[in-house]
Amino acid sequence: MTRDALKTLFHPFATGTLALPGAEQRYLFLGAEAGQRPPAGFEAAIDAVQPLRPLYRALEAARVAVTPLIEGDDYDGALVLLNKHRGENENRLAEALRRVRTGGLIVIAGGKEDGVQSLRKRLDQLGLSGDSMPKYHGLALWFARPEDPSAAIDKLAAAPVRIANSFIAAPGMFSHDRIDEGSELLATRIPEDFHGHAADFGAGWGYLAATLGGRAPQAKGIDLFEAHYEALEAARQNMAVNCPNVPARYYWMDLTAETPRDHYDLIVMNPPFHEGHAVDHGLGAAMIRMAAKSLKAGGRLLMVANRGLPYEPVLKEAFKESGETCRNARFKVLWGKR
Repeated sequence: MTRDALKTLFHPFATGTLALPGAEQRYLFLGAEAGQRPPAGFEAAIDAVQPLRPLYRALEAARVAVTPLIEGDDYDGALVLLNKHRGENENRLAEALRRVRTGGLIVIAGGKEDGVQSLRKRLDQLGLSGDSMPKYHGLALWFARPEDPSAAIDKLAAAPVRIANSFIAAPGMFSHDRIDEGSELLATRIPEDFHGHAADFGAGWGYLAATLGGRAPQAKGIDLFEAHYEALEAARQNMAVNCPNVPARYYWMDLTAETPRDHYDLIVMNPPFHEGHAVDHGLGAAMIRMAAKSLKAGGRLLMVANRGLPYEPVLKEAFKESGETCRNARFKVLWGKR
């Protein structure tokens, strides 16, 4: 289903409030999503950027030119679709200011849940006030890129966060400013005598994989699977710093739809349980089923989940044996044996 914010983004062009860019122009589209074509007459070439694998694959399926990382500069304009991560939104705005030519149009859209109103106030404070248009329960904002946006870029661009003096992460990644309590609980249950092939499903910025490599340095190798491209790159750096002697491979994949090519003796995971702003334990259930397919005979899954999420029936269905290892006030560690 098309997000309302995506329709909001193109509405000022569709109504003629903003001039439709011609075929000789180039637009950067940050946070791009599929589902809404530009209005008739919007002829500019669009370079879409989307680091989240499921959204990237949807854009590919719609035959949109898309990359996971920003490339190029001197764009005639930029489109920025907001999400629920304030820091990621502000970083994208900083990139738009860096890469759009002076006087180029920057158009932003989001809903209340994306913090569009607070972002509007922040832009006013930074001297980036422009015009706006509400539509589809959201708000579109736009302004011309100033000649010298360096002060605004400095305030909008977030530096990488250092966690526990051992890891780096950035806004937009899961638990980007701290070690997640659920992952911390699961880490205490990783076997220290493990020496086979392991995988971290939904590795994020690499905390569980690095902990596994530290607790079980005799592991033959660890494969990290993550749907957020930038988080996977952070995980690559964090593994190199924290367990450089453990062989590691990195896969940018959507484990609800793409199947790993190898099979493992152990899989650890802290699966996501949100789709946008809504709780959806179906994501975790899909990853449990994928883990079952990706384990060798006798291989084990160790996972953590919020206590209230009903994963036990899925484990019972997908594994020969399953159970609970431990729990605390908020989380439970579950296991399955293939």
